[in-house]
Amino acid sequence: MRKPIIAGNWKMNLGRVEEALEFVRQIRSPLYEVENVDRVICPPFTVLAALAEVIQANKIGLGAQNIHWEESGAHTGDISGPMIAALCQYVIIGHSERRAIGGAGESDEAIHKKVQAALNHGLTPIICVGENLTQKEAGETQAFVSGQVRAALTGLDQDQISTCVLAYEPIWAIGTGQAATAVDANSIIGLTIRGTIAETFGESAAQQVRVQYGGSVNVGNIAEYMSMPEIDGALVGGASLKPEFVELVKQASLTS
Repeated sequence: MRKPIIAGNWKMNLGRVEEALEFVRQIRSPLYEVENVDRVICPPFTVLAALAEVIQANKIGLGAQNIHWEESGAHTGDISGPMIAALCQYVIIGHSERRAIGGAGESDEAIHKKVQAALNHGLTPIICVGENLTQKEAGETQAFVSGQVRAALTGLDQDQISTCVLAYEPIWAIGTGQAATAVDANSIIGLTIRGTIAETFGESAAQQVRVQYGGSVNVGNIAEYMSMPEIDGALVGGASLKPEFVELVKQASLTS
């Protein structure tokens, strides 16, 4: 069985050391007690070092929110693999707020290079894919998401793919309160994401890789998502900034 993974994306919140430490000290003990779920927090870069000192990495994973594919150079405002590899175990790559919404305009080619950089530095990439509302209404979800998956994973071998985590995050559901139904998310993850991996890289790789759902996940709907056979966890936004994040993890543990 694939081990569930719940990751909290803090985005541009709790970025001051004092507030980040206060929150983590509230949730770390109950999170330590849940051993059958991988639990990850992805705070702003400004607090990574401080949090790395106060959590046990074997019990709570720490992730960065972005990575540059170059190890150094003239890339103002970016952060490289060597800068975060000593602090983190995970890194979010290709979130829609960087692909399109926030204007960063990250291309599929850039996402692929970031995935490779993460793997080269021993980091587990959490690779986000998902369609916008226009694409959904036009019936383009399957083709679009499949293309994102292929582009992100091209050139990787089966062992590398099996260590990756994918997150299906429909753009229209992020921060809107509108979540994809568990049945729909399960179908897209199983038929489109795993189907694409199986077709391109083999059935074994498709069955090993873990795939999360993300988009308005909360304590009221997490159990339904986790009851689906193709959904291995959640990438959580707003709910990861509250103590209820612990409850999300606990509910996920009941299905593992």
